[in-house]
Amino acid sequence: MRCQRPTSGKWDRKEPARHFLRRDRRRLAWLREQVGTVFKRILIVCMGNICRSPMAEYLFRQRMAGRDIEFASAGLGALVGSPMDAMALQLLAENGIDGSMHRAHQLTPSLLRGADLVLGMEKSQVTAMARLVPEVHGKVYLLDKWLHGKDIPDPYRQQREVFDQVHQLITQGISSWEPYL
Repeated sequence: MRCQRPTSGKWDRKEPARHFLRRDRRRLAWLREQVGTVFKRILIVCMGNICRSPMAEYLFRQRMAGRDIEFASAGLGALVGSPMDAMALQLLAENGIDGSMHRAHQLTPSLLRGADLVLGMEKSQVTAMARLVPEVHGKVYLLDKWLHGKDIPDPYRQQREVFDQVHQLITQGISSWEPYL
């Protein structure tokens, strides 16, 4: 039995972005109905891979426990081998998550190609990933795509309040992706 793509009219690049969001949601929902979990390998990317992306990785793992989805994180300019930032670890621990085993990984073309979905924290990171490996452009999005499409700021070397705000933004981003995973 062959799956057919739902018809939703022509792709018109001039139509407003809100129509693309609705169309994306309908298409993802249709795919999930047809094949189950659409995204099996999700990669989360930030700059250093010690604050935002590992927090998102571990929070996603907690939320999606029991689902057949693998999560990983990497950094465009990773502090390779470094543990997660102490403040990020503390925030995760307060939510019952142990992130102490995390070590920063450098983003590579093979990591990008191997992921079914790639979530970046900033628009500039999404652009950089598409430049690094042009063929992944269609599977690289902002974590905040379904909300406001805004960057999630880097809390590195900032005060606790900034980490709290970033944690909240990441949690909201994860919640917004949850229906499509």
